[in-house]
Amino acid sequence: MDRKKGWLTSGGFAALCGTTKETLRHYKDVGLLPPAHQGENGYFYYDVEQFYDFYAISIFRQTGTPLEEIRRCLRGQDAVQTLALLEGQRRRLEEERNTLEHMNFVLSSAAQNLGFSSGPDLAPQVGWFEEEHLLALPSEELERLTAPAASEDEMMIAVLERCQALSVQYGIQTDYQLGAIHPRNSQGEPGAISHLYTRIKGKADLPYYMEKPTGRYLYLCCRGRWDLSEGYEALRRHILERGLDTVGDFYACDLAGFILSAVEKNAASMISVRLLEESG
Repeated sequence: MDRKKGWLTSGGFAALCGTTKETLRHYKDVGLLPPAHQGENGYFYYDVEQFYDFYAISIFRQTGTPLEEIRRCLRGQDAVQTLALLEGQRRRLEEERNTLEHMNFVLSSAAQNLGFSSGPDLAPQVGWFEEEHLLALPSEELERLTAPAASEDEMMIAVLERCQALSVQYGIQTDYQLGAIHPRNSQGEPGAISHLYTRIKGKADLPYYMEKPTGRYLYLCCRGRWDLSEGYEALRRHILERGLDTVGDFYACDLAGFILSAVEKNAASMISVRLLEESG
């Protein structure tokens, strides 16, 4: 290897690029990155500047760019064409990143829900909850979307269709796990449902956005039943017996979702309400 000329053997160039001689040989055979020189001894050598060609090829390959497009880009050395290729690949990577973030959000939400669902049935507990971002649909709006005597299934269809439409319209990510918001009535107990909601990944600038605040919550799980009336009663009784002070709305949410709640014995839901800081 003649280092004075800045030439590198295939082994030295492979080491510099963090690749293998086999990869360099493949790139040479397909005309993607031919060695810059051939010595009198018949060996091929690379210029150190070709490191940037290899780096560009690696980036393009990792973004799924076809070899022919890479070859055309490197041979043409056309700034406009290269910019168009880079912008196209950047947009595709952004779409993939959004998809992966959404998958991570859905899986994290499902894991958190199933963790809660394994707790004791109808046993009030206290825990710290981080804020949750909600896409909340007013009940009166949903009533307009369904027939007066709509069944629960018909109402659920309306909720999901509306959530899906709003997710597309505003470009938000949701896990489609459904919940209900009950404003407290004059006795401090959960009143009629004001909103049905699904969680979204973050804050959103849309008229349906609501936030479940961070704080210490009293909560209980209802397992093996779709009817939550026993859960509401158990929570109400616990609050009265312990003299607890609560604040804000009551939240009821599905925990098992599409994963486990196809039959009632697998159903799991949680009811929660925030405690005042000085509450025991």
